[in-house]
Amino acid sequence: MKTTIKTRLRTALCGAVLAATAGCVERPMVTHSETLASHGAVTHTLAEPVEVKDILMRMAEFLAKTPKYSVNLESSYDVLQESGQMIEFGESRRIVVSRPNGLRVEIEHSDGERHLVQYDGNDITTFSPTHNVYAQIAKPGGIDEAVMYFLRDLGMRLPLAMLLVSRLPEELERRTLALDYVEKTVVDGTPTHHLAGRTETVDYQVWIAEGARPLPLRIILSYKNAEGHPSFRAQFFDWSLMPEIQDSQFTFNPTDGMRKIAFAAELHKIAHEGSIRPEESGGKQ
Repeated sequence: MKTTIKTRLRTALCGAVLAATAGCVERPMVTHSETLASHGAVTHTLAEPVEVKDILMRMAEFLAKTPKYSVNLESSYDVLQESGQMIEFGESRRIVVSRPNGLRVEIEHSDGERHLVQYDGNDITTFSPTHNVYAQIAKPGGIDEAVMYFLRDLGMRLPLAMLLVSRLPEELERRTLALDYVEKTVVDGTPTHHLAGRTETVDYQVWIAEGARPLPLRIILSYKNAEGHPSFRAQFFDWSLMPEIQDSQFTFNPTDGMRKIAFAAELHKIAHEGSIRPEESGGKQ
């Protein structure tokens, strides 16, 4: 298996994972009681809708209004190889959010490679301990602005980034074309509502905890328009809504020996427009 294939397709997955947050036609969310069997997904009839939209929006509003939290994820995703075979790769990550300006995402891939993404209200930083290099760019304005800039302008990967932004309820309302209640079930001992939704490019499933803390416990994204119809799966655990947070968790302080590099989008701009001005690169060389 070629590392270049994995890396290239891992990057391509970025757009698909966040397809629910960008590039979809704006339509109102609807609910229906048809069977997923008609879509070839399951072979039994869905449960009767139980305020299905309310359950989804309650989760979205709860996350959007939570001032700070931390959570761990174990995720896996499919990568279509040149041979036509679908191979699964994995990641673990820890997310720390402190609204409006603090974000930290620690990532470890199944091959042991690690990455760090930080935002402190002023600078977006990515760091690769494996290669001892980092990239940094100024983007004041808060987590929402930084996340969308990171994805759309810098072309970087941050799976499930929609869950980080405070406009999550509006994004879900706008992107979701259809929504079903699948069943009430249990995830890791917690009663949950299993929902299935559809956007123009992604079919998604989400398991939401019942009760006063409607947190997502599991998510599956299926890319129906992508070759091979790959999927992304994530299991959430160790949710904390009152984590001990220090400002230093969001600020990157390079040490001797670390090398600063440009984001790929910056290199593209240099190639077409010449040198980047200091204010565009964060003013830190």
